[in-house]
Amino acid sequence: MQSKPSSLLVVDDDPEIRRLLKEYLQKSEFRVEVAADGVQMFAALDQRPFDLIVLDLMMPGEDGLSLLRRLRVDSNIPVVMLTAMGEETDRILGLEMGADDYLPKPFSPRELLARIKSVLRRVTTLPDTSDHSGSLQAHFLGWSLDLQQRHLISEDDVVIPLSGGEFRLLHVFVEHSGRVLSRDQLLEFTQGRESNPFDRSVDVLVGRLRKRLMEEPKNPQILHTVRGEGYLFSADVEFSG
Repeated sequence: MQSKPSSLLVVDDDPEIRRLLKEYLQKSEFRVEVAADGVQMFAALDQRPFDLIVLDLMMPGEDGLSLLRRLRVDSNIPVVMLTAMGEETDRILGLEMGADDYLPKPFSPRELLARIKSVLRRVTTLPDTSDHSGSLQAHFLGWSLDLQQRHLISEDDVVIPLSGGEFRLLHVFVEHSGRVLSRDQLLEFTQGRESNPFDRSVDVLVGRLRKRLMEEPKNPQILHTVRGEGYLFSADVEFSG
């Protein structure tokens, strides 16, 4: 039985880009709808579910960063951002708000297709790095990570939503508790690509996780920076379910 094609929503104010991307991605067997702005984007999301959004940040009116912030209030749908070349600040802000990947303009449709496929793979799979594939929760220092619902649960039973990137990174950390992981390893595990010297996406996600875990910035108890090597998840972890 043939699997159902993934559905994409392309949000860009440029009609020519919308047309080209729709045609190209449809040829790659995706179901594609387009939106010119935030109003059309949220109207489309109200009508049907999508597997991923391609979101341009530089749009007139309500820009992509604002739309992403609104989207993340109640949705963890994967988002690939399209950013202006050299606008590192926008990329960092987008990652901090929960975007899953970014692609600077100008870009080739083939590169975008590769990013989309990579993000969709990461949404449904994680590296098989331990013997805990059948576990439902990971417990550490009063926290629980729900491996099915993909959210955190505090000691007071408060549910804390996680973006896709946050969940994947925390999942990798709990599977490798007590082991120093380099940025290259973390990027490969969570995003399926190699880093470059200016890639700060892992650092951004670590900062977001520390906030979720209510860590003291200058004295973290769970996620430690190991200078020149990477990050260490130091809490003991127990798996259940």
